[in-house]
Amino acid sequence: MSEPIETQTTPSGKMIATMALVASICGVLIVGAFEGTQDAIAENKRIMLERAVFKVLPGAASVREYAATSTGIQPLAAGAALPEGGVKFYAAYDQAGVLKGVAAEAAGKGYADVVRVLYGYDAERQVIIGIGVVSMRETPGIGDKIITDQTFLKNFEALDVRVNAELSALANAVKVVKHGSKQNAWEIDAIAGATVTSKAVGRGINESAQKLMPLLVPHIAELKS
Repeated sequence: MSEPIETQTTPSGKMIATMALVASICGVLIVGAFEGTQDAIAENKRIMLERAVFKVLPGAASVREYAATSTGIQPLAAGAALPEGGVKFYAAYDQAGVLKGVAAEAAGKGYADVVRVLYGYDAERQVIIGIGVVSMRETPGIGDKIITDQTFLKNFEALDVRVNAELSALANAVKVVKHGSKQNAWEIDAIAGATVTSKAVGRGINESAQKLMPLLVPHIAELKS
């Protein structure tokens, strides 16, 4: 009579320990890979930001990040959180250290998604002097005309964003008007067939400027020094 064959089984505790070890190793590898790429990602973002600022503020050679608050302007360290009620902006300087202008982001809901732009601001004239698209998902050939339509872009060669006498808001709200009907320096002539996207840009700039300019203008001399 033959003896019964013993079946070899792996103890459940050993299996669990092995799985835990594998999971731990994978976790360490993932975290290591993530942390190892953060510096490169941050540097790429910095380069992209500088390029965007240089585009809307021609002649700029360096960029510094600031926060405008009710008590004044303060520098922002890389990755630092905004102070409560603060508005982030970028001051751009030429090679001699002379202030070329200020840049800030604006965002408005477009046809497909949020349209994000960066605008350049001339502190001497209190006007916006250029815009660049940061991100958008508008319909190709229609909404993306905000990048290519030269007539539309002329709106931002000297768009009036002066503050009122009380320094509490813009003297005139930035508004988008029907294509061909612009009469005032604070109006944006919409692109025919892309009114929704045009309004997204105008609405975003107005909301951003209404928050930033009353905080920035009283302290603009601090940036020049």
